[in-house]
Amino acid sequence: MNLLKRRILQEGIALNQNVLKVDSFLNHQVDPKLMYEMGKAFKDYFENCGITKVVTIESSGIAPAVMTAIQMNIPMIILKKQKSKILSGEVYQKTVYSFTKNVDYELTLSKKYICKDDKVLIIDDFLAYGEAALGAISVIEQAGANVLGIGIVIEKSFQPGRKILEDKGYNIYSLAKISKLGEGIIEFVEE
Repeated sequence: MNLLKRRILQEGIALNQNVLKVDSFLNHQVDPKLMYEMGKAFKDYFENCGITKVVTIESSGIAPAVMTAIQMNIPMIILKKQKSKILSGEVYQKTVYSFTKNVDYELTLSKKYICKDDKVLIIDDFLAYGEAALGAISVIEQAGANVLGIGIVIEKSFQPGRKILEDKGYNIYSLAKISKLGEGIIEFVEE
């Protein structure tokens, strides 16, 4: 998606070979017009897959996920990262490791918002090692639902996430694929 790539080059800050800050339009401040265009791109790619729900992990995936759900005219579910006292016992959960924050968190999905008949599209902001996506897949599959696609805003193609997910048979669509990061360096995969 050229619009997203331009924004990454204009406003993204590569701190090192692993960290890209995009907080001016995705992770802190949100550009709704860009999110709308991303939602349209995800809808166009996945619209014939029979998706019944869009699922994302709080918090940076919410904006592109809600725009995708609006355009697909289906519900969106937010997987929580914090344990909830009011949801205990009525949830599916999976512990996930965050390489960015160097912590474990508990992904939580309320049983009342998903069923075995659901066909799910996961939307997330970044794909690096695949841990977040695998955690989301786990809680969705605990409900007996099927993950039919994974939409990624920014993929770090030099890290193993895509291969791990593709080896498990998942359909992945990334809007921007980065081949190299370094201090002041952002390069995209040639397509």
